[in-house]
Amino acid sequence: MEQAEIWMNQGIEFAVEYGPKILGAILIYIIGSWVIKNLLKGVRKMMAKGTYDLSLQRFLVNMLAWALKALLVIIVISTLGVNVTTFAAIIGAAGLAVGLALQGSLSNFAGGVLIMIFKPYRIGDLIEAQGVLGSVKEIEIFTTKLITPQNKLAIVPNGVLANGNIINYTTEGKMRVDTVVGVGYGEDIKQTKDVLLQVLTSNPKVLKEPAPSVNVSELADSSVNFAVRPFCKPEDYWSVYFSTVEGCKLALDQAGIEIPYPHQVEIQKKG
Repeated sequence: MEQAEIWMNQGIEFAVEYGPKILGAILIYIIGSWVIKNLLKGVRKMMAKGTYDLSLQRFLVNMLAWALKALLVIIVISTLGVNVTTFAAIIGAAGLAVGLALQGSLSNFAGGVLIMIFKPYRIGDLIEAQGVLGSVKEIEIFTTKLITPQNKLAIVPNGVLANGNIINYTTEGKMRVDTVVGVGYGEDIKQTKDVLLQVLTSNPKVLKEPAPSVNVSELADSSVNFAVRPFCKPEDYWSVYFSTVEGCKLALDQAGIEIPYPHQVEIQKKG
């Protein structure tokens, strides 16, 4: 019975001493989170009205969010009575150890900063990097998110992006679509070029400048190959590619121009 009273008294003393601090810390955390949320919302609106690049907007907002949340945690901890100076020293020592263990993450952070400074790509650009082709959806502090042509989400670390090769298909505003069409050796080259060029010029998504081209590219074993090369906007690439392949086949058939293919000849033995 006496032990229970001791525990009860200790519980009351703890509640009296630390209860207000805990409640205060919880209240500060709730209010602080609300303030940070609305502050970030205001910053987004302010940047949207300005001339800030969309990629830079999101990157800076992410940075500000991390900084404000870290500050809120420090305030909450100090409210609980923890010595912030001692806590900062502990965090510094732990940060050094964690930093050594997470050198890759620091490299990705530095890569994100470099991407924001030099802008090799922006949100919405179609890029190819690290074996991934996709449109840039988001540039975050540590990673860049791409949407592939198969509508898959690819997350690539900023460190390797900043230090690797990047092909940006959007920067110049136009792309060349490369296809090869083969016809038989007995077909007229000039007629074939005219038929294939007509397919390109009649496609509304093919750009007039640079002009599309059709040229003999190879004298293969069983066909004369033509390099069919229209230009289009990056977002129209696959549409132009597929329509070009289909259109060339239909146009050649209509013109009576043969597309060579392997023939199987059956030999019947007479008994």
